[in-house]
Amino acid sequence: MLFQVKVKPGARKNRVVKVQGTSLDVEIKAKPEKNQANEALVSFIAKIFKVDKEKVKIVRGKTSRKKVIKVEGVEEEDLKRICEEL
Repeated sequence: MLFQVKVKPGARKNRVVKVQGTSLDVEIKAKPEKNQANEALVSFIAKIFKVDKEKVKIVRGKTSRKKVIKVEGVEEEDLKRICEEL
């Protein structure tokens, strides 16, 4: 399943700020240096969807705040349900 994420690095804690359909606005504690924020984002998304980190990939936007994320093994219905719970 592919979905969009808008990331704000350097936050106080990792959290989902806003959910719009299947798009997420996320704050990540890690700074955007040496891929730290991307790695933290992958770990955070894996935790939300209860999957291994290896199943979460940044498909587009590795150097941008707007990213497209792919989570293997998660269907669109699962994504919508989990987004509604956040």
